Amino acid sequence: MEQYYYNTLTKPQQNTYNAIKVGLQSLAPSFSVPLLEQKELSEVFMKVRLDHPQLFYAGTFQYRYFPRSENAEMVPDYLFEKGKIKEHQKAMQARVEKLIRPAAKLSDMEKLLYIHDFICQNVRYDKLKKQYSHEIIGPLGHGVGVCEGIAKAVKILCDGLNLWCVIALAENNPEKGVKYRHAWNIVRVDKKYYHLDCTFDNSLGNPEEIRYDYFLLPDKQIFRDHERLVWKMPACEDGDRFYYKEKKLSFTKIEDVRRRSAQAVKKGKVLLFHWRGGYMTREVVQEFLQIFKEEAAKKEKFAKVSLNWAQAVVRVEFIAQAPLEELIMEDANEGEKE
Repeated sequence: MEQYYYNTLTKPQQNTYNAIKVGLQSLAPSFSVPLLEQKELSEVFMKVRLDHPQLFYAGTFQYRYFPRSENAEMVPDYLFEKGKIKEHQKAMQARVEKLIRPAAKLSDMEKLLYIHDFICQNVRYDKLKKQYSHEIIGPLGHGVGVCEGIAKAVKILCDGLNLWCVIALAENNPEKGVKYRHAWNIVRVDKKYYHLDCTFDNSLGNPEEIRYDYFLLPDKQIFRDHERLVWKMPACEDGDRFYYKEKKLSFTKIEDVRRRSAQAVKKGKVLLFHWRGGYMTREVVQEFLQIFKEEAAKKEKFAKVSLNWAQAVVRVEFIAQAPLEELIMEDANEGEKE
């Protein structure tokens, strides 16, 4: 299990981190921790919970201390009473063990695909944002979650499959309509780091058609539609593991788009591809729309097109009747935006 945040702390912060971890693991109603400033204490508390998603029952905390004391008494706000926590712990442990068992002998890439696809097929975004949706108990116990709960579920499954995985946290940005901080994962494959945002892919696809627009992205791609990080993370510089590139669905030439469009119309299949032949300008989009229209017309069909502009991913479905809109702009994870 990767304790990424622990390793970023100073020695006094690590002492507080360890005291919080032990206190929460023992379900103590209150416990002593080395005193830090309030903001620092809150950050260490959060980092303990990001490193250890199995502490799903600890939501927030209060603390008290005496003047000139070196310690504070932390009083956690547990989401459930002690007996219920133990029941949930057993259920969560059994659930994680059951989920990882079929993937135990897969390669690291296959394990990551397995986890990603499980989330996209079995978890829906909780627009009501219930408290437990921020923890693993939401996605793994109730099939609902917000980004934080989904990122924690991904981490606990990665931990169980011996995959290096951390939870990344980005700032909110009210000016751009991003109301909340957003969480996703950074994973390591063959000593290189990649972004994995199951929440964003979940919001674009459905259980029958999974999307991979945010599967193993480098920094330069993810930050096209993600805000800056709250805390420093490993640099993700490699773009060669990006799903569509690996599957040869990342095109650089217009003629490839036309050829694959013709094949999709002929076979009656959806065409989903990534464009990396230059910037996704309005002119390029118009050229694509014209190609889809021409190829569809050859089979007396119409093209229904949606575009994830930030990630330059295009989805085309060839249908019997003219769509209401020629082009639908996709907005990943709209549940966290105004």
